[in-house]
Amino acid sequence: MSLSILQTVRPGGVIEIAPRGEIDVDTAYEVKEAIAEVLAKGRPTRIELNMRLVTFIDSVGISAMVAGFQTAEVSGVKLIVTQPSRFVHRQLWVTGLLGLFGAPEPYYAGAAATPEVLPGG
Repeated sequence: MSLSILQTVRPGGVIEIAPRGEIDVDTAYEVKEAIAEVLAKGRPTRIELNMRLVTFIDSVGISAMVAGFQTAEVSGVKLIVTQPSRFVHRQLWVTGLLGLFGAPEPYYAGAAATPEVLPGG
């Protein structure tokens, strides 16, 4: 499976980078390049790496994420992971890197978009 990457400008100068597919030895460089491209164009307030549609990530992919984090940090930009798929969340947790990327909760397709209202609340 190939990897596609969508970049979106969010309010407040936030740039979202959303890879879709598998991040492995053949595609990991694309994640690093996407982060470097954003930083070359300017200085966003934050980069959000939305990992919701990533179905697989190996150690080379994790390494690319760490390299992207370090590149952003040197530029004074915070890089966080948002909506990691359950697979990505597990890989970041197992490697001890979940906290580095903001300790995001895993994305669940069936999760409600609005918070549950409790009786009496």
